[in-house]
Amino acid sequence: MKHHDVIIIGAGAAGLMCAASAGYRGRDVLVLDNAKQAGRKILISGGGRCNFTNQKVEPANFICGNGHFVKSALARYRSSDFIELVERHGIEYHERDHGQLFCNDSAKEIVTMLLTECEWAGAQIKLRTEISEISKNADGLFELVTDKEHYTCESLVIATGGLSMPKLGASPYGYHIAEQFGLKVLSTHAGLVPFTWHSEQKQRFEPLSGIAVPCTITAKDGTQFSEALLFTHRGLSGPAILQISNYWNPGEAISINLLPGEDVRAKLQQALESSPKQSLRNALSQWLPKRLVEVLFEEPLLNKALNQLVHAELEQLALDLESWTLVMNGTEGYRTAEVTLGGVDTNELSSKTMEAKAVSGLYFVGEVMDVSGWLGGFNFQWAWSSGVAAGQAV
Repeated sequence: MKHHDVIIIGAGAAGLMCAASAGYRGRDVLVLDNAKQAGRKILISGGGRCNFTNQKVEPANFICGNGHFVKSALARYRSSDFIELVERHGIEYHERDHGQLFCNDSAKEIVTMLLTECEWAGAQIKLRTEISEISKNADGLFELVTDKEHYTCESLVIATGGLSMPKLGASPYGYHIAEQFGLKVLSTHAGLVPFTWHSEQKQRFEPLSGIAVPCTITAKDGTQFSEALLFTHRGLSGPAILQISNYWNPGEAISINLLPGEDVRAKLQQALESSPKQSLRNALSQWLPKRLVEVLFEEPLLNKALNQLVHAELEQLALDLESWTLVMNGTEGYRTAEVTLGGVDTNELSSKTMEAKAVSGLYFVGEVMDVSGWLGGFNFQWAWSSGVAAGQAV
């Protein structure tokens, strides 16, 4: 039976960050994962460019049953700390909208950086390893039975991620470990995920596939995002939809302003005064894609000249453009979700060290716990911050 000070289950963003942090403190660290390669989710993130953090990270960018939980770790390892690490490794990056940072070249650079840090810190990584049993013995050590070796350790870190993207090996394994040791796990569902059409909506809107428009989208609880909206064969996607999906419950309506930042009534009035004989179709097609206009509004209405529209019709037009209300069928689920909402209850964990309050030596980092960030690099920042918090404590 081989002994290590620290064993980390999961060679993803949080696990590798934790391993390097602990290794640099002189801890004997082993990382175990059943995957063929480390950091698989990192590699496909951000279209292969990895949106590795955000210039401005605040606790408000995260969803968690305990709103205060994320504050300590985020304050102690900031996005500026990770940016400094990226720069030290000579990785070139650029900033996009809303402070999002991406690699210029490839997400592989982030994985290589993390593996290099683990190597420098003396942390070992063993892939293609199946764990069949975990227990805690009378001496307070964790015992792990794998298909290759039996191990013991003083500190066990669960960095197994959530359920999103099962094709990358996502599984509920981390939740099972939490429950085995008596920790509460909150119900999970897909987050940062596209919506799907009802069958009758699909027939109507499927021809719009590929059209993208800026919008402001509002959930039932009032949460609002101003981002791009994308029509797909299956439903609605794009940053606006992914963001709002974290705040949506089945059966709830979403409200979409298709002309964000505009006074729609004033805009219609101005068009009426400047070109009274122009058709409504041509007027609206100056502001929105023509295909979208023709699907949203009835043909007889679109054929009317602006000066033929009565006040009630103009008012209804303004309402439809400012607050197009939809009840979607559902989401695409974990298959395409970027994160998992819910997970290990953070009330069971120390916000400073990520250690389970009731189980000495057991830690949880990253997505396996009930912390989910907005789209834009926030989930990676949580992986880095929580990984460092545990790495400094194990």
